[in-house]
Amino acid sequence: MFEQTFKNIDDILHKDAGCGSELDYVEQTSWVLFLKYLDDLEKDRATAAELTGKTYTPIIDQAYQWTVWAMPKGKDGKLDHHKALTGDDLTDFVNNKLFPYLKKFKSSAESADTIEYKIGEIFSELKNRIQSGYNLREVINRIDELRFRTHAEKHEMSHLYEDKIKNMGNAGRNGGEYYTPRPLITTIVKVVAPKIGDKIYDGACGSAGFLCEAFAYLKDSKPLSTKETEILQKKTFYGKEKKSLAYILGVMNMILHGVEAPNIIHTNTLAENLADIQEKDRYDVVLANPPFGGKERAEVQQNFPIKTGETASLFLQHFIKILKAGGKAAVVIKNTFLSNTDNATIAIRKHLLESCNLHTVLDLPGGTFTGAGVKTVVLFFEKGKPTQKVWFYQLNLDRNLGKTNPLNENDLADFVSLSARKADSENSWTVNVQDIDQNTFDLSVKNPNKKEESNLRQPQAILEEMKALDEESAKILHSILELI
Repeated sequence: MFEQTFKNIDDILHKDAGCGSELDYVEQTSWVLFLKYLDDLEKDRATAAELTGKTYTPIIDQAYQWTVWAMPKGKDGKLDHHKALTGDDLTDFVNNKLFPYLKKFKSSAESADTIEYKIGEIFSELKNRIQSGYNLREVINRIDELRFRTHAEKHEMSHLYEDKIKNMGNAGRNGGEYYTPRPLITTIVKVVAPKIGDKIYDGACGSAGFLCEAFAYLKDSKPLSTKETEILQKKTFYGKEKKSLAYILGVMNMILHGVEAPNIIHTNTLAENLADIQEKDRYDVVLANPPFGGKERAEVQQNFPIKTGETASLFLQHFIKILKAGGKAAVVIKNTFLSNTDNATIAIRKHLLESCNLHTVLDLPGGTFTGAGVKTVVLFFEKGKPTQKVWFYQLNLDRNLGKTNPLNENDLADFVSLSARKADSENSWTVNVQDIDQNTFDLSVKNPNKKEESNLRQPQAILEEMKALDEESAKILHSILELI
């Protein structure tokens, strides 16, 4: 049901002059979806209050509630066409009344860790791009069909929302950079194994895939007490994101996954000076896939002890600094980080090996990230003790990865199994840090167990192919002579 509804909405937005790409479709679907979700959330809260004999005060004033402006219904439960706004009346209300009203929540909310504040933030960042009030009416009607009341409905909704974010990668404008393949994230979280009470951080959170998956992992890890549930909701997940749309998607994604007031800040993480990070700012766990290939300006580089224009290398310095002593991290980075010979990369590799225990490197095949040809690795490290041994695992698959054949969790099962005991195998091996070049600290992935396949063919096979070609040439020549 959800899937068909999303497809129908895309078809409606495709006709609208204000929406030009998949990115616009996701953004515009998001704000309408959010208001419907909020309406269901308010209904659940009102029911819970009623059961305990309490009075519930709605977050949203009556005039701006979904059932008043978006879907006023008659006694028969169907849309009341006399009361329902449409056309210019609807767009005028949304643009000039609804959005300004919702923006004000940012300044009137009690604190930043409330859903009220997040409502204000979302609607300060977004604007309605749907130009036709008739198209907007159709979108509202479709979204009203969706329900977010049961756990199963919310679960399905969150997964389909993820799929929409993933599909943005096909829309150009770097949509794909917001999305890390879900099976990879699930595996990373499983291997890092955070626990309740840890503060978990992603300083380049995009659509908050790592934080959502860590929340799902911890939520299902054991039966939770009321206090543990509150810790998960308010004091566990922290993110930063530079780009507006990614920020909105991240907040929305976490809310749809069940975190009511995500601690995600809209900011450029790299604009913070590393020297200003104090103990109170540090985290127990870092999970991240920082953007690679970006180039940072000189003034941003001034915030880091090791100057480089490469975005991912700056992020890695930030993550090392912001980890608590004993803290754990998993960071996705281009595989060239392990071997590049420029001074900055060598210095960062040295710093990582000396200040952290880089215990595991997962080497991923090309095509892991749909639409991106770059090869990546995942660095797993703990802060506080220098590295003595690095365990490498090279993911070798018997198929090429791509849009129609993506990475799945089964592909990574062997890695998860072997990583617990750092066992050597056909695809895994251990390197002693004392044995690597102490000038370059080169950590290139070189599997000593991989048998090189010979490209030389047997003489008999070559002779047979030459004979076949001669016979084919003779037939062609014979045909030509017959024509003459």
